[in-house]
Amino acid sequence: MSVADLLLAYTLAATLLTLTPGLDTALILRTATVEGGRKAFHAALGIDAGCFIWGALVAFGLGALLAVSEFAYTLLKWCGAAYLCWLGIQLLLRPRQQFSVNAASAGSENNWFLRGMSGNVLNPKMGVFYVSFLPQFIPAGHSPLIWTFLLVAIHVLIGTLWSVTLIISSRYASGILRKPAVVKWMDRTTGCLFLLFAAKLALSRR
Repeated sequence: MSVADLLLAYTLAATLLTLTPGLDTALILRTATVEGGRKAFHAALGIDAGCFIWGALVAFGLGALLAVSEFAYTLLKWCGAAYLCWLGIQLLLRPRQQFSVNAASAGSENNWFLRGMSGNVLNPKMGVFYVSFLPQFIPAGHSPLIWTFLLVAIHVLIGTLWSVTLIISSRYASGILRKPAVVKWMDRTTGCLFLLFAAKLALSRR
């Protein structure tokens, strides 16, 4: 298979993976409709940063440890599940009554970049996916380091375009979705969704 064929196949596979609804999609949609497009884009950039962190771990060989070490996988899996539980409980117990898109953010609690990045980095399935998936698309005789970052960059680009699409689409319903009662319902619904993701992650196997 030629280099062009490998890139085309990878781009298609990465696109399908990105379009599959998951935690990242839920986070972007919720943030866009409740907090506004700017914070949602910050969350998207955090998710992208998380991808590059996993890419770096894989590129420099540390990701392989996660693939073969049951202890490392289990430890990171439970850390990720605990983080998602914390987010879910916060949304369930303290849903917003109102908000202002232009309100200033303060502290890490409102830092959506860190939230997006942490949610991605603490998901061990991202690491296992990169370890098992990316090497299949690295051409023989080429630098694994360079190609790993290239493939991650393609995945990030696709993810960013999808996030922007979600953010733009959410604006059409912003008038309804930003009503206090709807905001409260969305926070609690998203909190339940995060708890489900946490349970799914905690019960997952390799």
